Amino acid sequence: MPTVFRSRASLLFVPVLVLAGMTLPGSVQAAGLPYQDPSLPVATRVADLLSRMTLDEKIGQMTQAERGSATATDVTTYRLGSILSGGGSAPTPNTATSWADMYDSFQAGALATPLQIPMIYGVDAVHGHNNVVGATIFPHNIGLGATRDPALVQQIGQAVAEEVSGTGIDWDFAPCLCVARNDRWGRTYESFGEV
Repeated sequence: MPTVFRSRASLLFVPVLVLAGMTLPGSVQAAGLPYQDPSLPVATRVADLLSRMTLDEKIGQMTQAERGSATATDVTTYRLGSILSGGGSAPTPNTATSWADMYDSFQAGALATPLQIPMIYGVDAVHGHNNVVGATIFPHNIGLGATRDPALVQQIGQAVAEEVSGTGIDWDFAPCLCVARNDRWGRTYESFGEV
C-alpha cells in the first residue's frame, strides 16, 4: 500500500487558510452564510445555496470534466462540480503524493469560488486504485464473487478505500453492484456473479 495517507483535515487545512483572507463580492463571507451552517437542517441549507447560485454555477456543478483536460483554474472559472480520472489518466509522476497534490490543487480551485462549494473527485478504482503506480491490485469482482467470502471482500474494499482516500479522492465508481446475466456485456467482470 502507498505510505501517503493524508487525513481529511490536512487536505483542507491549506486551502482553508488561503481562503480565510479572501472576501466575496459585497464583502460577504461564505462561511457566515446559512448554507455553510451545519446546525441548520439540510433542506434549509440546500434551499439557501440554490437561491444564491447563478445558472452558470448550477451548470458547472452538474459538469464532470476529465482530469487531463481540466486545470484548477478551470474549476474556479467554470465552477466545475466534479473531476474524474478515466482509465490511464494520471498525474506525472504517477505517485500517491502526486495524486494527493493534484487533488489538493483542484480542491483549492473549487474553494476559491465565491460560494466555496467543494468539488468531488471520481476515479475508477474497481479492483484497487489501479491508476496509481504501486497501489495494491486485487482480482476483479467476478473473481471475488467466486470466493463466496463476504468478509474477504469487505477487507479488500476497506484496503482499496484507504488507498483511494490516501490520495485525496472522495468518490470511487465501485463496486459495481450488478448481476451479469449476459456475458456479451463488456464489463461482466465488474459483477460479483450470479448464484
